[in-house]
Amino acid sequence: MRLHPAQESQVLLQSVDFITPIVDDPFIFGQIAAANSLSDIYAMGGKPLFALNVVGFPKDELPLETLSEILAGGIDIAHAAGIHVLGGHTVDDLEPKYGMVVTGLVAESNLIRNSTAKDGDVLVLTKPLGTGIISTATKWGMATDESMEASQNSMILLNKAASEAAVEAGAHAMTDISGYGLMGHLLEMCAASGMAASVRFERLQFLPGVPELAAEDVVPAGSKRNMEYVRPRLTIGDGLNEVHALLTVDAQTSGGLLIAIAAGKADDLVAAINSAQSAEATVIGQLHAADTPTVTLSAE
Repeated sequence: MRLHPAQESQVLLQSVDFITPIVDDPFIFGQIAAANSLSDIYAMGGKPLFALNVVGFPKDELPLETLSEILAGGIDIAHAAGIHVLGGHTVDDLEPKYGMVVTGLVAESNLIRNSTAKDGDVLVLTKPLGTGIISTATKWGMATDESMEASQNSMILLNKAASEAAVEAGAHAMTDISGYGLMGHLLEMCAASGMAASVRFERLQFLPGVPELAAEDVVPAGSKRNMEYVRPRLTIGDGLNEVHALLTVDAQTSGGLLIAIAAGKADDLVAAINSAQSAEATVIGQLHAADTPTVTLSAE
């Protein structure tokens, strides 16, 4: 869309996403689903304008109070994002599903894609990994209270502050980490930008208990499918093994942002993000120009 000639051009953004429950509490499920739906707008450097609910609900199996709690959780996160939920659509379904259609806006000069990373950029990750593993551990009765609480808090945390900091710092490329895991989304960025990546395992942060659970093969099927896709393009360095690699492909829900930015600006970006949010952002690796998109995972 175009505004008055004297004003900067604006780009209208549109996204839709929904998920099935990964926690028992319906209000928290609503919060997570809403944060997850908003993430695509933030990943493009945009600001959400409003949202519409998308709901599947087994009306004959669960009380309507449960649906009310789910929607209340979504509204809570929408208000945290500074927007309103203007309505939506609900269908009878065998399993609860909830998410949002989100409309956003971004100045054309601030639009950040996943295809515009540059040679020499460093990679900043804004949230710890492991929500998929903890979700599976919860279903199997193996997750600790500490792990579940940390995972829920991470998924509820909006990517708003990190996105705003990335725009302000002049990030070259950005994507959110969701179902394809860190390595899957990183390879997408590499393929679209003509890059290869190196990632330092020691710089990655994981939610409490996640490495131990992965060592016991408490891993979702989606993460293992991610590994099948990523493995031909992944080099695992000395001192690391397949379990370490599996941790980097864990399928995330409402994960953090992966930001490519000039090396000289990375420290200021990390400091800005960490002063504005509870999760700790960190530099995890670097990009270099290449004909084939690959990732090298090194111990240091």
